Amino acid sequence: MGEVNSEQSKFEEFENIEVRRRMLLPWWVKIFCWIFMLFGLLAFVCLILGFVNIRADLSFYGFETNEQFSLIGLMIIAIGVFKGFTAFSLWLEKDYAIKMGKIDAIIGIVICTISMLVLPFFQEGFNISIRLELALLIPFFIKLNKIQNVWKSLN
Repeated sequence: MGEVNSEQSKFEEFENIEVRRRMLLPWWVKIFCWIFMLFGLLAFVCLILGFVNIRADLSFYGFETNEQFSLIGLMIIAIGVFKGFTAFSLWLEKDYAIKMGKIDAIIGIVICTISMLVLPFFQEGFNISIRLELALLIPFFIKLNKIQNVWKSLN
């Protein structure tokens, strides 16, 4: 009788396949996780380079500068580091990763909107540009909303 139970438990190991949180992410989010982990690292490197007077051209969400320690430069670096941290959290399946991702998407949507609708009034010549980042930020936010409950239930 004990032999049958040990045989059952051996088979149960194969039937109880562990579902990873990362499998909930679509392929395009996984690709962007890697891109933004690299982006976050490069943003941090740009900050370090600023301390030794090496300038870097920074541009993201329609904002551009070559001064790391300007308001826009620090904003771009902070966004880059935050996006890198968020991507790293998603990739490592952290409990807080979905919340961080949703905050990241909301910040991105707000900054893109400001860059499209407010920034043109403060630049020479009136040029409105459509930010294509919105085409990924909005679906990203929606996807995170859809998987949030399942993500929480998996440990």
